[in-house]
Amino acid sequence: MRKTVLVVEDEFLIAIDLQLLLESRGWEVLGPAATVKEALLLLGDELPEVALLDVSLKDGVVTLLAEELRARNVPFIVASAYPRPELIGGDVLIGAPNVGKPTEERRLFAALERLVGSA
Repeated sequence: MRKTVLVVEDEFLIAIDLQLLLESRGWEVLGPAATVKEALLLLGDELPEVALLDVSLKDGVVTLLAEELRARNVPFIVASAYPRPELIGGDVLIGAPNVGKPTEERRLFAALERLVGSA
């Protein structure tokens, strides 16, 4: 079964690390996208099973993208150093799992498994 994840992260090295880590566990990565605009364009091509979102991106906060993901019923995880990302990115982030930044591998895959069932 194909497992797809949209990775939205504007720090290049972190994005590549996440991509390699996810691919090593059998995930197909869409992106990584460094901006909200780039991520929205990727959603036009294919809907992922889940998304992994940084809160603050080069072109602003991730709120618009998170709202679009919710509208399309795509669950998402936040990777943020902020203890309460919703204070930065808005109410749409309330309740989204936060795997922290730097992201701990164990927390990331536990959150993915909870959202899609079989990470």
